[in-house]
Amino acid sequence: MTDGAFGGGPGHRAHRRSTRRVYAGKVLSLDVDEVEEPGGVRTTREVVRHAGSVAVVAHQDDGRIVLVRQYRYPVDDFVWELPAGRLDPGESPEEAAQRELQEEIGHRAGRLDKIVFFHTTPGFCDEAMHVFRATGLEPSARPGDEDERIEVRAFTLEELEDMIDRGEIREGKTLVALLLERRRRTP
Repeated sequence: MTDGAFGGGPGHRAHRRSTRRVYAGKVLSLDVDEVEEPGGVRTTREVVRHAGSVAVVAHQDDGRIVLVRQYRYPVDDFVWELPAGRLDPGESPEEAAQRELQEEIGHRAGRLDKIVFFHTTPGFCDEAMHVFRATGLEPSARPGDEDERIEVRAFTLEELEDMIDRGEIREGKTLVALLLERRRRTP
């Protein structure tokens, strides 16, 4: 179906007829909504509700980019990814980015620039991701989450591209951000 086939587009929204909270946790909630979508389709949607998140492409003065490696239970593997985390209540994306940098890599940014905003998995989740470029890193550590065990390492963009090619970087926000960094550097 094409965009216009059901009359959708900007200004056309679903009408939520009812909602039932199935689960409410620390990181996310799960709702079951009865909706009428654009075009008159009535259906049931299961929606993961998420407060939103941030990720940071942290550039050291030598140009290398800092990644963190940690165990991720849902995929039962250690994953290389950008410093990242969820927004706390009342926190701006910029504040969250600075907090995550301090908790995960022990630095704060002298400058933060927004790279991109996107929805991580809009088929079932409302999570919105804000990705920043951080430069002018200065030591400034804060305690991280008790359950996080993080390895911190810096890579050149070329090393990161090779890691992507070898399948060593498989995490979505990191792939998106690194590909955008590559595009920014390519004339």
